Amino acid sequence: MKEFKDKNLWALILGGSSGLGLATARKLAEHGLNICIVHRSPRLQEEAITKAFDAIKQNNIQFKSFNIDLTKPEKQQGVIEELRAVLGEGHKVKVMVHSIAKGNLKPMISEDHKELKRDDFEITLNAMALSLYDWTKGVFGAGLFSKDARILSFTSEGNTKAWHNYAAVSAAKVSLEAITRSIALEFAPFGIKANCIQAGVTDTASLRLIPGSDAIIAHSLKRNPNGRLTIPEDVANAVYLLTKDEASWITGTIIPVDGGEHLR
Repeated sequence: MKEFKDKNLWALILGGSSGLGLATARKLAEHGLNICIVHRSPRLQEEAITKAFDAIKQNNIQFKSFNIDLTKPEKQQGVIEELRAVLGEGHKVKVMVHSIAKGNLKPMISEDHKELKRDDFEITLNAMALSLYDWTKGVFGAGLFSKDARILSFTSEGNTKAWHNYAAVSAAKVSLEAITRSIALEFAPFGIKANCIQAGVTDTASLRLIPGSDAIIAHSLKRNPNGRLTIPEDVANAVYLLTKDEASWITGTIIPVDGGEHLR
């Protein structure tokens, strides 16, 4: 059932060229949402990304993508202005998904590797947390959100657990959650709902960037009562559910989507 088909509604995916963001774009397109993906990808990945985007277009929906540094305010404003022109009259953003993974993974103390600096925290916080607020304000200010819009972002168990090399990203995830709660509170009069999905350990390119990721995967497989890692499609399914009309009373929450991994 394509419940969003022909309703002039869009999904704006921030960081949608791979992993959770790309899986979410696929899922929402299958249900009739038009898709706009904003991402930052190197030329080496262009062929694979083009192929993935072409597959999404096969759902007979409208599609737009921007390959830019989406953490820069001037680039963000340019995208929003162009998106407003693309949407035209009557089209609105039903869901904005924040899937930006641009963080510094460094140890605080090390004799062999570069240590975490204040600048690393600032870059990571800006990309993975503050950008949610920037994009929310930008899209809202342009009048692009629908009357029952959903804002969703991805956090991790590193929000409460200390992992080696994860300090900057952990700080960003905690900030992301705090910003989400405040968006849920202060934008409620405009019909906007905001939630975070706490995905279980998922074998994505972002995970592989974390030093010791193989050990994290092995440990997660032992912890998970369902005996497997989370896959991007699990998270995309949760995004879809939270986009439906039936989820209109869910806001300001952190929802684990991990097959029970957090129970142990």
